[in-house]
Order: sequence, then C-alpha cells, then structure tokens
Amino acid sequence: MSELSDLYQEVILDHYRRPRNFGTLAAADRSAQGDNPLCGDRLSVQLKLKDGVIEDIRFRGAGCAISVASASLMTESVKGRTVEEARALFEKFHPMVLGRGSREGLGKLEVFSGVSAFPVRVKCATLAWHTLKAALDGKGETVSTE
Repeated sequence: MSELSDLYQEVILDHYRRPRNFGTLAAADRSAQGDNPLCGDRLSVQLKLKDGVIEDIRFRGAGCAISVASASLMTESVKGRTVEEARALFEKFHPMVLGRGSREGLGKLEVFSGVSAFPVRVKCATLAWHTLKAALDGKGETVSTE
C-alpha cells in the first residue's frame, strides 16, 4: 500500500472511531434521515441555519467505517459554510467518489477518492451527503441509496 493510501486509511479509521459532530442537535431547524439498505447504514443529519449559513450540524446513526467517516468529515467540511457552498461541495464530492471528478478543492474529503474502485462503497460514502441535501431542502424526508 502506498504512503498516500495508508494516510487515507488512517484518516477514515480515525473519523470512524472518533466521529466529529456526532450526537443530537437540540436546536436543529432542519433534519433528514438516510438509509443504505444494502450495507445497513442508517443515519440522521440535523442542522441549524442562521442567515443562510450552517451554524451547527450533527449526525447520529450507525454504519460501516466509510459511512461514519464520510458523515464526520462532511459535518466538519460544511459547518460554517453557506447553504450554497455546502451544495457546491456536494457537487464536487459526488463525482469524485464515482471516479468522474477531480479531488481538487476537496481538502480532507479527498480521502474518499479511492472509493470509486469499489462501486458498492460509493453508496456508503455518499449517504450522509444525500441526507444533508434532503435536510437543506427542508423536506425532512428519509433518503435511500436504493
């Protein structure tokens, strides 16, 4: 395994073992549920918006290492950003994990670039992002990767 792959694996395992922004957000004004039936990942995303900015965000749930790490890194990446910036980040992240986009401008999120080699894991990596999108849309719905 290359040094870069080792680093990526270490980052993913760290966020899986010690997820950031994990828990309930009592003051949430938007939320959505996510379900990946194939892998068994289930999570919820809760956020607090203020003047179009994601002031705070939390996620809860359980899943595989890729799913939990992706949710953790996602919350770190969008906290403090505008809704438009968070949507734009999704539009960069999603093609990258599909193997159709660049890692450029994604910072720590580029650790998921190798997921494209494992198509079944793409759903794990994108579940939190699709759930965030549903929460931002204010629909409060459950999204599914199926």
